[in-house]
Amino acid sequence: MVCSALRRVTHAHICLVRKVRPVSRGHQHQVWGSRPAASEFVARGAPGSVTELLGKSYPQDDHTNLTQKVLSRVGRNLHNQPHHPLWLIKERVKEHFYKQYVGRFGTPLFSVYDDLCPVVTTWQNFDSLLIPADHPSRKKGDNYYLNRTHMLRAHTSAHQWDLLHAGLDAFLVVGDVYRRDQIDSQHYPVFHQLEGVRLFSQHELFADIKDGDCLKLFEQSSRSAHKQETHTMEALKLVEFDLKQTLTRLVAHLFGDGLEIRWVDCYFPFTHPSFEMEINFHGEWLEVLGCGVMEQQLVNSAGAQDRIGWAFGLGLERLAMILYDIPDIRLFWSEDQRFLKQFRVSDVNQKVKFQPLSKYPAVINDISFWLPSENYAENDFYDLVRTIGGDLVEKVDLIDQFEHPKTNRTSHCYRITYRHMERTLSQREVTHVHQAVQEAAVRLLGVEGRF
Repeated sequence: MVCSALRRVTHAHICLVRKVRPVSRGHQHQVWGSRPAASEFVARGAPGSVTELLGKSYPQDDHTNLTQKVLSRVGRNLHNQPHHPLWLIKERVKEHFYKQYVGRFGTPLFSVYDDLCPVVTTWQNFDSLLIPADHPSRKKGDNYYLNRTHMLRAHTSAHQWDLLHAGLDAFLVVGDVYRRDQIDSQHYPVFHQLEGVRLFSQHELFADIKDGDCLKLFEQSSRSAHKQETHTMEALKLVEFDLKQTLTRLVAHLFGDGLEIRWVDCYFPFTHPSFEMEINFHGEWLEVLGCGVMEQQLVNSAGAQDRIGWAFGLGLERLAMILYDIPDIRLFWSEDQRFLKQFRVSDVNQKVKFQPLSKYPAVINDISFWLPSENYAENDFYDLVRTIGGDLVEKVDLIDQFEHPKTNRTSHCYRITYRHMERTLSQREVTHVHQAVQEAAVRLLGVEGRF
């Protein structure tokens, strides 16, 4: 996190190499005012301090690493804003499941939860999903923590155990999720996921199988690459078949019939076997979702010991960018009506092709510095740049690394590309932001000038 590397550096400098492309002088917007104070960059974990979020107070500690940029996104719930592209995808998936899967009394088999609180406990986000205590996905550098016990969910799977424990056996969860990551057109600290879970009793799974009464869900054997130790091969194959058929029908509904699909083996701590689905779209293989047979230990701990099930998760932005040809993930947060009005359709299944707004020129600045001897994580720098530059930052690339042969000190050079999605940037405002990044990197990350 940004504040994890907090240290004061006296008389430190950062070497800036500016490479500024020509920009129009027609829009000299001064939108930044005075430079932000360091306290605006990150919520520091100070004893006695609290973070106020969604009507609750959370004591800060050494794990607190929420930036004001991320806090400003909590509660926006783009997936619930009618006619937003993420809402369209969610509604299309809901409609498909409501029509295709009907319960005994003619009601939808799958229930939908799209307004669950994004603040979860670390137990919900990790332990309930069997994620080991030393698993790298728990790192502060990859997550947004309110404190050691609470965080912004990193995946909608954080709600799996609670919903299973409540007695549900078929549900969809949709929500915003939060991860610290690199900066480019495909990554944003807030994105949206849709999770699906279905459990089967012995009767439900074998109902259409001849002599199904003789088949069992469970056995005691050994774990292999293809099955868990508690599942019979018959049960495993039927659950896997149902999962893949369900998802094949879903992507056919979204992308159209005749789609070429392939399954790739992968690993998730909470499913086994696990798969990623890839589709051949416009001649390119694209990964669109992850899925698998749920770990029986997870299902058992939630009180459903007599059932076996599957789960899947997909990114709404990922699907929307493919389906609607949206080139930059920042656009989903735009309030520009030229963007939003393109998705005001009378039928959620209507085809939409995004018509790009004008492509405004980029301004590129390079920044290089010596790394601190310890406590530096690259996501700290990305978070700092995004917090200060906001959605003016299109991408950040590490373009050079150097290790001094005598001191063994390491320096990094990053290229920051600034581009506004709705207007031309002035050189003045970009210089202002870039200098703020320079000063904050010294104060908050402890970097030093490269000489």
